[in-house]
Amino acid sequence: MAPIFTEAARELEPRMRFAKLDTEAQQTLAGRFGIRSIPTLIVFRGGQEVARQPGLLQGPQLRQWLQPHLLT
Repeated sequence: MAPIFTEAARELEPRMRFAKLDTEAQQTLAGRFGIRSIPTLIVFRGGQEVARQPGLLQGPQLRQWLQPHLLT
């Protein structure tokens, strides 16, 4: 997932900010966000979760999933 994530971040920033969470090092934070599988993709807007996708997405699928959440 790392190369797909990096490519999407390069393509879609600054319309969308990308961040990674090391769930092993930040177990409390992972629990707070209910992350139960790796990878889990979460979209936040205004500090609120608006979309969640557990599991791997390929590049085109990831872009399609993110499209409704892009800032214009």
